[in-house]
Amino acid sequence: MSWFLTNLISAFLLPPLNLLILAIVGLLFWNKRPRFARTTLTTSIALLWLLSTPYFAHILLHRLMDKTYAVNTRNAPADAIVVLGGGAYLNAPEYGGDTVNSASLLRLRYGAKLHRETGKPILITGGKPLGNAISEAELMKQVLEQEFNTPVRWTENASNNTLENAKLSFSILKAEGISRIYLVTHAWHMPRSILAFQSVGFTVVPAPINFPSSAKSSLLEFIPSASGLHMSRTFMHEEIGKLWYRLKS
Repeated sequence: MSWFLTNLISAFLLPPLNLLILAIVGLLFWNKRPRFARTTLTTSIALLWLLSTPYFAHILLHRLMDKTYAVNTRNAPADAIVVLGGGAYLNAPEYGGDTVNSASLLRLRYGAKLHRETGKPILITGGKPLGNAISEAELMKQVLEQEFNTPVRWTENASNNTLENAKLSFSILKAEGISRIYLVTHAWHMPRSILAFQSVGFTVVPAPINFPSSAKSSLLEFIPSASGLHMSRTFMHEEIGKLWYRLKS
């Protein structure tokens, strides 16, 4: 399935579009079935409010990462470091062209740290899902080598999603006799990434980054916001992705 089609289907399954569709259904039945219409609209608004509330969204993210912990490289050795692409910043005027986005930059920073701690070689994985001229892997390699002074042994630049990251990375590392890896990605993305990489034959040592803040709650945490909706959307996206992997396996 193409990257565009996958993301188009996802848009219909995830907020805010799925809630807007629910509201539209209610409006369409307003005259013919008023009770059904009121129930549908009320449900849509209530879910939008709830999913946009940072307090509730944080609960969802913590549930997603219930068994995700920072790695201790002394107790959990591996033979290579695999850093997943997190996206590109296209036509960046301050850099004079394409570069990595903030998500990829966070992963690269931690990949460089792991390399300094362990000395293990790095594989960067990420293709061109947005149609950019240079793959995410190549952009990440440039940043890692030029800005973090960290060498990259392998680049996988043909994948467009996490499962393809896993399959194509395994083809590269299998030839090197490597199957046990440190896997670097965001903490919220780690559970689904583990499923993908284990399914192709890797033994995964999770090396997650960017855990959600554990700051004390305030009144603002109960006020709906775009950031709250984004966190809830992330949770739903990851859960749907894990379900899809299980159905395919």
